[in-house]
Amino acid sequence: MSENKKLVEIEHLKQYFHARGTRGKKQYVQAVDDVSFYIYKGETLGLVGESGCGKTTVGRTMLRLYEPTEGRIIYDGKVLFDKDAGISVDMMPYRRKMQIVFQDPYASLDPRMTIGDIVGEPIDIHSLVSDKKERHDRIISLLQRVGLNSEHANRYPHEFSGGQRQRVGIARALAVDPEFIVCDEPVSALDVSIQAQVVNMFEDLQSELGLTYLFIAHDLSVVRHISNRIGVMYLGKLVELADSYELITNSLHPYTKSLISAIPVADPVTARANKRIPLAGDVPSPVNPPSGCRFRTRCPYADERCAKEVPGFKEVTSGHFAACHHLDKVK
Repeated sequence: MSENKKLVEIEHLKQYFHARGTRGKKQYVQAVDDVSFYIYKGETLGLVGESGCGKTTVGRTMLRLYEPTEGRIIYDGKVLFDKDAGISVDMMPYRRKMQIVFQDPYASLDPRMTIGDIVGEPIDIHSLVSDKKERHDRIISLLQRVGLNSEHANRYPHEFSGGQRQRVGIARALAVDPEFIVCDEPVSALDVSIQAQVVNMFEDLQSELGLTYLFIAHDLSVVRHISNRIGVMYLGKLVELADSYELITNSLHPYTKSLISAIPVADPVTARANKRIPLAGDVPSPVNPPSGCRFRTRCPYADERCAKEVPGFKEVTSGHFAACHHLDKVK
């Protein structure tokens, strides 16, 4: 990992979606609201949180599969989007550099196309080969790299298991020799035994090809295994970000502490000794989020200040960021 070079940066990113309001009133789903972070070249940044907290929307907006509502996206020093400055560059040259592996390995593959054509499509779009033989050889090489073989190229997605389909999705992402890949919960739909194989393959590919990952998941144990740093999201906001080991052993935000307390432990003695920190209530609606701190409706430390002021996302110790008014009280 090159700690001196930031490959991807997002600043004050917002993504609001139109929602159907009552009596013709305009409403917005505040899926991502003022999120900022960066990813070093060659590292894996994990992004965790409950379902619906905005993790996937962050990943897709970074790639501009969704056009951002506000904010700034920078890739390798080049501003790709800046709402205030009116910058919105053509993304076609950057599609080769920035790819995504989708969560659902079946829905993301065209059932009418063979595996060879699915993997070969990005090669064709970007005109990466000069003849059919070179195209065929490249497709077979990609399939073999992800643990499949040449005979799989003529089959269709429905003929594969979930783990094999996800390998096809990974091969398709690798087809254009990318530098950065958004891994959008790539193992959540797979059996536990297959999850380990796919996560290990991601690590091997990173080592071989020098890839940079944004690894999105809701399973902290998986993210802890693969990530250099971890960010925690709640209701569209980034509430904590730190080195992987630091976050697990010395978390600061009450929401992060609750998530970590829920990680299963194989040793029954240790599991009994660990204290669970349950959260009261339900996640509020992103259409009408709470004022001030969005976590306050479920936080045991919340007070009047939390209802009035949005906590700043500040660096508490070197490389460890958190957004909470009462970090001194959290134990």
